[in-house]
Amino acid sequence: MAARSVLRYPHPALKRPAAPPRTEDVERVARDLVDTMRAHPGCVGVAAPQIDEPVRIVTVDVAGHRRAESDHGLLILVDPVVTHAAGAEVAREGCLSIPDLTANVRRATDIVVEARSPGGDSTHVEARGFEARCLLHEIDHLDGILFLDRVDSLKRDVFRRKQYSQR
Repeated sequence: MAARSVLRYPHPALKRPAAPPRTEDVERVARDLVDTMRAHPGCVGVAAPQIDEPVRIVTVDVAGHRRAESDHGLLILVDPVVTHAAGAEVAREGCLSIPDLTANVRRATDIVVEARSPGGDSTHVEARGFEARCLLHEIDHLDGILFLDRVDSLKRDVFRRKQYSQR
């Protein structure tokens, strides 16, 4: 159990699709993701590729965040798949792997995610608003997609970060 270093863009591992994890690696990677997320104030999610683990595991926790419409507490999802997405909203996003930039990104506002828990149980998450955005952002990391890849205009929609957010 330890907070891990977060890879920074343009590290090539951030652009590679992740593979399903081996059962024996799930608990270790999940613990490291939670520890890493909690070691960064204001962080609401981390994906395994960001800590140089090329496997399909994400963690998200929007508990207490002022923008959270839905809040499932700490989510650790193994092999997450978005099975439904509806609505659309443009909002600002940031990322530990691209710490100096934020950008306006269009994302679905209501989603359903099917996944497994670290213990192997099936799980179903229905998320709205900010929590949906965070889940989609982290699941994108599993496919080698960064938030900058989803920006309409690099000139108009990308901004230098002025300060680091707090919850």
